[in-house]
Amino acid sequence: MLRLTFMLRRKPSMSREDMQRYWLEEHAALVAGHSRTLGMLRYVQVHTTDDEHEKLPGRRGKMEEPYDGVVEVWWESKAAMIEAVSSDDGRLVDRLLREDEEKFIDLKQSVAWFNYEYPQVNPTPENVVATERSSLLKLYFPLRQLDALTMEEAQWYWRTHHGPVIRRQAHGSGILRYQQVHRDEDQLTKALNVSRGCEVEPYLGHAEVWMDRSSMGNPTPENKLASRRAYEDEANFIDFARSTMFLAKEHVIIDRR
Repeated sequence: MLRLTFMLRRKPSMSREDMQRYWLEEHAALVAGHSRTLGMLRYVQVHTTDDEHEKLPGRRGKMEEPYDGVVEVWWESKAAMIEAVSSDDGRLVDRLLREDEEKFIDLKQSVAWFNYEYPQVNPTPENVVATERSSLLKLYFPLRQLDALTMEEAQWYWRTHHGPVIRRQAHGSGILRYQQVHRDEDQLTKALNVSRGCEVEPYLGHAEVWMDRSSMGNPTPENKLASRRAYEDEANFIDFARSTMFLAKEHVIIDRR
């Protein structure tokens, strides 16, 4: 499946609460009403929480400010997405969505990219969702690579070296699910950002980690050791100063998988 990640910053005139309320209560219905025209299999809004995100980086140092939320959309394939959005009806719907996005999103300071998923710690069925009323949280870690590495080199290291590091310690560190989501389809990514007026450089991809909030309050020795191992290996390919990290809740609007 092809996946879209669209990281949002709110308009300067809005609070995060007001932005997320409009996004969920008004914009979601607009997307849902046209989702079949756009060929969407799944549409999820990921809302950044009010947690103290400045504490998350730890030894990673100062990172970019968290985003206010993330749009996630899945299609059956690249071909299915292109066919849907390039139709007359698809182009009309895209214009309608953009007009509404401008009411609550600072598009210049937001960024989107297409990607493919590489599950690392994955339950069957894939039913771990950080809903509003659950104690689960989703950690979002959009990352950029070190200048010494190409995108391909960094993604290869991420998959083949860092993935096993996290998998080996997932149980001890309280990870319920972990995915690597790698940027791809650069021509489509560039076209999408141009169409939305986004001026932010797309990320290499992002890591997604689902965990229970109860496992975060009082870290065990195993948690602390796992965190240190993760950081030490991340430093081999991630430019922390150009990356970010935040906690979020998920609102599943459409799921036709």
